[in-house]
Amino acid sequence: MPNPRIIYAGTPDFAVAPLKALLAEDYDVIAVYTQPDRPAGRGRKLRPSPVKQTALDAGIEVQQPVSLKDEQALGTLRAWDADLMVVAAYGLLLPPAALAATRVGCVNVHASILPRWRGAAPIQRAILAGDAHTGISIMRMEAGLDTGPVYLDRRIVIAADETGGSLHDRLATLGAKALLAALPGILDGSQRPRPQDDSLANYAKKLGKDEARIDWTRAAADIERQVRAFNPWPVAQTALAAETLRIWSAHALEDPADGNTGLPPGQVVAANRDGINVATGSGLLRVSMLQAPGKRPMPALDFINARNLDGARLA
Repeated sequence: MPNPRIIYAGTPDFAVAPLKALLAEDYDVIAVYTQPDRPAGRGRKLRPSPVKQTALDAGIEVQQPVSLKDEQALGTLRAWDADLMVVAAYGLLLPPAALAATRVGCVNVHASILPRWRGAAPIQRAILAGDAHTGISIMRMEAGLDTGPVYLDRRIVIAADETGGSLHDRLATLGAKALLAALPGILDGSQRPRPQDDSLANYAKKLGKDEARIDWTRAAADIERQVRAFNPWPVAQTALAAETLRIWSAHALEDPADGNTGLPPGQVVAANRDGINVATGSGLLRVSMLQAPGKRPMPALDFINARNLDGARLA
């Protein structure tokens, strides 16, 4: 068949790698859809999304509708006369009329082995849950939230020290490779998708800053996963007196001799060159990188060189 005409829809950094992969393989990306520019930085100036900037650099026309539900936006989408729409972290709802606007339909690059995590934050939710594996699913989109049948998936191991940021980057690269592997069969109809088992699905709700506060009554292993999952955003936080500290790196101490010895959760047990050991509801958490208000992230040793933590308790 002739080089298929593809519309690409995506917004954040995660969606850049699949777009670049399509362009590198000379797929005919005729238009890019992305969310409207948002204010960012201290000056709150409008900033284009990473996907928009990539499209502009490649000379591709960009569309930024506020919604795809109105007839004018749908008319524009249909007018492209595209064969396929590829979606990766677009962030806008695609109504049934939009899903049916191309010859083959819409496929989604989703950062989970479906149906494990459906929703906006599958990367962080996998770390928070202590999952051993995650991956990428190339899915045919339908009206439900990430409920469509899966054409192809690729699995990776979640490393013991994995952060939300590192897993994001690994999955973005994997998503690009998985998309290229699946596309030929999707376009010629030879790749048949398998339905999902809805009974195995979990909802990966969008991250919120309200989740960043550390509850020291939880187990050290749970708090460690919170710290790793929320790095680089929204970053786990705790209070020291009247200040809010951001915790960038920490790990649970595994030696049974490192138990919390009955101290109240949040109590600083030790502060030395190895880190800041804090009692939790079960076990000790060693904080190794943190950030004071108005400061840059720093190793725990640098922090305690300027602070006396004797008897301190984190709230």
